[in-house]
Amino acid sequence: MSLDVAVLVGSPRDLEKLQPLEEVFQRYGIRYWMKVASAHRSPQKVVALVQKAEEEGAGLLVAAAGLAAYLPGVVASRTVLPVIGLPLAAGSLGGLDALLSVVQMPRGVPVATVAIDQAVNAALLAAEILSLRNPSLKEKLLAERRLWEEEGAKG
Repeated sequence: MSLDVAVLVGSPRDLEKLQPLEEVFQRYGIRYWMKVASAHRSPQKVVALVQKAEEEGAGLLVAAAGLAAYLPGVVASRTVLPVIGLPLAAGSLGGLDALLSVVQMPRGVPVATVAIDQAVNAALLAAEILSLRNPSLKEKLLAERRLWEEEGAKG
């Protein structure tokens, strides 16, 4: 069984913020693993995990971090696979520092970015990217989108 998505998170205290991402992946049958690795404290581990993700056939990576949020940029600098940066609220700036760190990547190191603490959107964006080569996943996404539209029309 090959891997669809590798998820890296900068701190064990942020794992609970990724529960919604895991729920989306499980609902859609997306194969993933999640590992804690800090770009500041364990950069060699981050590099090794990016390499492992590529070897296991991952289609993309999600990198979640708070504060300076260096992790998504480091991950993106080590692969040409798509990287989704998920800035997390932490510290006195409530995640604004993480958001700015993730969206301000230099030319040549792109990182797709979702809003602060929006693990669901990170998971849905990952599913949409994977659906480019997976027609059944695309159908599941479209069906859920139709349900949301119907529920919105009722509300």
